[in-house]
Amino acid sequence: MTDYRDYYLSNLEGYLLGQVRTNFLQLGYLSASEFFCIVIWKANRAKSKIARKLLRDSGCNSLDQAVHKLTEDVAQAGTAEARMRVIVEKWKFGLPMASAILTILYPEEFTIYDVRVAGVIDEENQTKLVHLGNRTAFASLWSGYCEYMGWVNRSAPTTLSLRDKDRHLWGKSFFLQLQKDIRENFSNPFVDAN
Repeated sequence: MTDYRDYYLSNLEGYLLGQVRTNFLQLGYLSASEFFCIVIWKANRAKSKIARKLLRDSGCNSLDQAVHKLTEDVAQAGTAEARMRVIVEKWKFGLPMASAILTILYPEEFTIYDVRVAGVIDEENQTKLVHLGNRTAFASLWSGYCEYMGWVNRSAPTTLSLRDKDRHLWGKSFFLQLQKDIRENFSNPFVDAN
């Protein structure tokens, strides 16, 4: 019986890192619903665009077939770099989404590239990681991503897992932005009016 609580947004990451990852490791691929749970978890607004892209670029008639091909390609790649290369070069995903997919499938090897986290690291260390996602040459993107992961590891408590270091830094960014917004009475014209 399906436990629909898994799909409640606050439970989604646990479901992805638990059941979805386990399914991937056992089968060597994901279903479309499992894959799109990752997409929605990272960027709900991107799901339709990614679905269209997968159908167009894969030559498949269904999302299940396209996702099967993509995730099977990832499973067959031998190294972390090869996995990233498959998603970025062959399947044409941007770094934020590619790293989110790989973080769910291989959480010890990858962390999500997020501009909020990159911004916190940049501000504290005078790095320039916030524009990493704009790099087009894979070698440059990969070396920059490795540098980013190194900074994530060094910028959060050493006792945390890589996934929790990412959560820590994202939470820090959220908290610092909230404090700034409160100090400015939410007067920044770029802050959402909702």
